[in-house]
Amino acid sequence: MTSRERVLAALDHGTVDRVPVDFGGHRSSGIMAIGYARLRKALGLPEKPIRVYDVVQQLAVVDTDVLDRFGIDTVELGRGFSLGDADWKEWVLPDGTPCLVPAWADLRQDGGDWWLYNAEGRKAGVQKKGSLYFEQVYWPYSEGIPENLSALDQAIASVQWSTATPPNLGRVGIAELAAGARALRASTDRAIIFLFGGSFYELSQYLCGTENFMVLMGTEPEAVNRLLDALLESHLASLRTYLGAFGKQVDIVLFGDDFGMQTGLQMSPVMYRQYFKERERRLWGEAKKLAPVRTQLHCCGGVRAILGDFIDVGLDSINPVQTNCAGMEVAGLKRDFGTGITLWGGGCDTQSVLSRGTAAEVRRHVLERLPLLMAGSGYVFQQIHNIMANVAPENIIAMFDAVAEHSNRMVKS
Repeated sequence: MTSRERVLAALDHGTVDRVPVDFGGHRSSGIMAIGYARLRKALGLPEKPIRVYDVVQQLAVVDTDVLDRFGIDTVELGRGFSLGDADWKEWVLPDGTPCLVPAWADLRQDGGDWWLYNAEGRKAGVQKKGSLYFEQVYWPYSEGIPENLSALDQAIASVQWSTATPPNLGRVGIAELAAGARALRASTDRAIIFLFGGSFYELSQYLCGTENFMVLMGTEPEAVNRLLDALLESHLASLRTYLGAFGKQVDIVLFGDDFGMQTGLQMSPVMYRQYFKERERRLWGEAKKLAPVRTQLHCCGGVRAILGDFIDVGLDSINPVQTNCAGMEVAGLKRDFGTGITLWGGGCDTQSVLSRGTAAEVRRHVLERLPLLMAGSGYVFQQIHNIMANVAPENIIAMFDAVAEHSNRMVKS
C-alpha cells in the first residue's frame, strides 16, 4: 500500500499492511525544534538549518530524510509552501541553537524576553527568558463580547495563535495556494493533512480569555451564542474558499478544540451539547460536502463522555488520544468506540514514558499498546501530542523503531 492508501484505509476501518504512522503531519504530532536538532544528530543525518514553522510552540519542520527513516505516512499541507530562502530568516532557540523562522514573523527582543507582534503592531505573545515557547498576552474581547461582531475576523487575526505558519493563508493568494497544493500532491504519496483549525471553544478563549469565556458560558448564553454563530459563519466561509481551491489535493481536514483536561471534560456534556455539538455538525459536514476528505479533530484530555457525540456528528478520527487521562484507557476506548471512530494517537505516553523512561522501556511500552490499538484497524500511530525539547533522541528512535518492529510482525503473520 502507499502511505496515502494506508492512512485512508485506517480512517475507513479497513485492512492495512502495516501500522500507519504520523510524525509532524500536524501541529500536535510534531517535535520541538531543540529536540529535533538533537534527533538529527543522533540519527547521523547531515546538518541542515532547523526551520521553526510554528513559532508559538517552537515546532520544527520534520525533513524528508527523517520522514523516510521512520516510515512516516503523513505530511502537512504547509510543507508545500515557503520553500525558498527568502521565506525564512535567522533566529536562535532558547538553548542557543541557530534556526530559521518564517520571514513574516514579527519577533522583537526586549532584555532577555522575546515578543511576538501581530499585524496591528501590538504585542500578542511573549517568550520569557528561560521559557521554551510563547504565551498569549493579548485577548481582544477581554472586556466582553461586543454587540457588533463585524470585525470578528480582524480580532481573530490579532491573537498570537493566528500568526501565520506556512502556507501563510493570510498572505498567499488563492491561485498560489491551489498551485502549491497541486505541486505537493504530485510530489508525495503521503496522506496530506490540511490544518484548518475551525475551533469554537478554544478560539473563544483566545478572544475573551480562558476564565472569562468559561464564566460567560454560564452567565451570558445569549452573548456566547452570538459569538459562536459568528465564528461558525466565518469558519464556513473560509472552508468554502480553501477547499474550493484545493480540496481535491488534501486527504484530511483537521479541526481543533480542546474540551478535555487530565481529569475529564472542562465542562459538562450538557453544556458541550448546548453550545458546540450542532455547530460542529454543520462545519464538519460542510467539509465533506465540499471535497472528498476525511475529518479529524484535535482534542486533548479526557473526552470519553463526548466521544459518542463526535461519532454522531460524523467525525472520522480524533487525536492525540490522551490515554493517561481519566476514562481514556486504551482497551476501553477500542471496545466502546473503536468501530465508530479512528483513534489517531495514544501510541506512546509522552507525559511519563517517552520523556522519563529508558529506550528499552519506551520500546516495551509501544509494543504492549500497539496490539490493543490496532485491533480491528481504525488506528494511526502518533505519540500523545508533540515531543518536547527535553526528550532523549534515543527514546524517539526507540519509539518509531518499535512501531516498525510491530509492523514486521504483522507482515510475517
